[in-house]
Parts: sequence; structure tokens; C-alpha cells
Amino acid sequence: MSDTLKLERPWEEVKEKLKEAKMELTDDDLQYSPGQEDALVERLSKKLNKDKEEIRGWIESVSANKAQAG
Repeated sequence: MSDTLKLERPWEEVKEKLKEAKMELTDDDLQYSPGQEDALVERLSKKLNKDKEEIRGWIESVSANKAQAG
């Protein structure tokens, strides 16, 4: 797949919002470096039992909307 995540805010901010929305997520689950999108999406897909496109959309949605946490 290797699609770049379309983040509208810094990853650290997005990561905190994701952790607020899903308290079971850890810093290790959300470890991310540019170019490592597939590894991040795969990890979250397995942990949250969601498909990869749903995870990718969720991350991008949280990034785009400051008020959205869930």
C-alpha cells in the first residue's frame, strides 16, 4: 500500500488525540516515522480489530478536525 498519511497537524498532536479516543493505545502502538505508514496502520488494525482503510481514515480524520477524538 505505502500511501503517505495526509496529516494536517503534527504527529505528536494527532497521537495524543488518538490516545484520548482509544485509551488502550500505547506510545509503542502509535510509534510512527514518515515512510513507516504501513507499519503503523498494520499495528493499529490488529490492535483495534479494524481494517486498514478504516484505520487510515480515522487517523486522517482526527488530524483534520481538532475537536474530533472518536
